[in-house]
Amino acid sequence: MDIGLVIFDCDGVLVDSEVLAVAVLIAELERVGVTVDESFVHRNFLGRSFAVVRDVVLREFGIALPESFQEEERARLLSAFETGLHPVPGAIETVMALRVPYCLATSSTPARLARSLELTGLAPLFEGRCFTSGQVARGKPAPDLFLFAAASMGVEPSRCLVIEDAEPGLRAAIDAGMQVWHFTGASHLAGRSLEATPGLRPHRRFDNFADFYTTMPGLRQDCCETLT
Repeated sequence: MDIGLVIFDCDGVLVDSEVLAVAVLIAELERVGVTVDESFVHRNFLGRSFAVVRDVVLREFGIALPESFQEEERARLLSAFETGLHPVPGAIETVMALRVPYCLATSSTPARLARSLELTGLAPLFEGRCFTSGQVARGKPAPDLFLFAAASMGVEPSRCLVIEDAEPGLRAAIDAGMQVWHFTGASHLAGRSLEATPGLRPHRRFDNFADFYTTMPGLRQDCCETLT
């Protein structure tokens, strides 16, 4: 395919953050009387905005999260990031080797995104290339964010390749008319059974950035050797 833009999700693709995020969210929900496990968080919250967390908790548990919840949860998560956040192995090298334009599109808040990129050394690579759900009317799984990113980068949706780890992002990319690859190599998916969702078929699935260029070597700069 003629790919003119690669759009990366951030959490669970570029940075190995989801294990930390899941643990913090479970603990914070427990503090307000909501008990959930990792499977529940993966099914309902992974790759989605805080608004979804708030709405699901109210609908499923009848508890309205306090106004301070998001700020306190975010502070504890950023604290966990300071010592526990790392880039996904091979992500930096893969981005640096791209011959086509790239950007990221994430459900994270701008503050969380900025700190994640700083801590993992990705900030210089994505300066001026970041798009967040707060910039569109509907976040993932709606296609709005990916379409906004493509338009902002001046590339038609049909020429975009999206790298995603979570179902909402996969669905958003497919509905945006983009090619989508499902990355399953971050630690939050280790050992998990990836059940097929009806109507949700990524064009490729891979679990190691060393294999990123295998099916599309043309995306890679001629001067760069294959990652090992």
